Amino acid sequence: MTGYLIRRILQTIFVTLIVTIITFCLLHAVPGGEVHAVLGIRATPAEIRNLSKAWGFDQPLYVQYGKWLWQLMHLNMGYDIKEAAPVSTLIGAALPRTIVLAAIGTAVGLLIGIPLGIFQAVRRYTVLDHVVTGVGFIGYGSPTFFVGILLVNWFAVELHWFPAFADPDQATSIGGILAQPTALVLPVATYAFVAFALWSRFMRSNVMDNIVQDYVRTARSKGASERRVLWGHVFRNSLISIVTLLGLQLPVIIGGAIFIEYVFNYPGMGLLFFNAAVNTDIQLMLAITVLTTLITILGNLLADIGYAVLDPRVRYA
Repeated sequence: MTGYLIRRILQTIFVTLIVTIITFCLLHAVPGGEVHAVLGIRATPAEIRNLSKAWGFDQPLYVQYGKWLWQLMHLNMGYDIKEAAPVSTLIGAALPRTIVLAAIGTAVGLLIGIPLGIFQAVRRYTVLDHVVTGVGFIGYGSPTFFVGILLVNWFAVELHWFPAFADPDQATSIGGILAQPTALVLPVATYAFVAFALWSRFMRSNVMDNIVQDYVRTARSKGASERRVLWGHVFRNSLISIVTLLGLQLPVIIGGAIFIEYVFNYPGMGLLFFNAAVNTDIQLMLAITVLTTLITILGNLLADIGYAVLDPRVRYA
């Protein structure tokens, strides 16, 4: 396992380096670049030259990349000129909000989707199975922004049960965010509805595949009850693909659910990245891209470790 972890760490460094090079080049290929985004279209050539010289934008691209990479190695994500604040400060304010939204939404989706998937597999091809499948297809195929707009129209505009938008001055600590539960209900419900469809469909398919395997027939022939067969054997084996999907969901914690956060004006990482793209905040987009890359690799690593925990036959040399 130690050798495997060392290889994965080296792969992480290599992949991150390649991603930063590609992203850096693409973002700096945007017409006008960061200078025009800061000064605006009415900027004079003299103003552009002065700002470019002051921030080093007039240097060759490889020099700019080297300086940025050196800063990043010292955990310095740069300075956002447009927002007049360090990038780490902007990310530090948005990240806890997205963690809360993604964690609660994923948990609710799992708590609803996994039991429903098992129920569908056990009661497959019944009327209830078809009903849950239909609802799941709606959630799986509906754009997140469409689901969010519907919930806002029903529960905020017509019924006035919950606020339509989150408070832009929402607290940055997890405790402070949870202290305003009504602002979380609609974003979490949107997130969970789309997530539940994914988990239930995969769980149903996995349970149906495992329930006809030889080890299930063997367990039944030894006198094991249906409850023990289902929860002691089938359930654990069916979780393997769920663990993979859950690991791949980790980037959402960094990247944020962009459309959900935009619809509800939820001040998390998704909305932060959207605004950075609109305003051509290159430093901010670079930092979020690097964080998303790292967390994606971490999610894959955790999924591999989860394989070994759930399936004793899996070993990493």
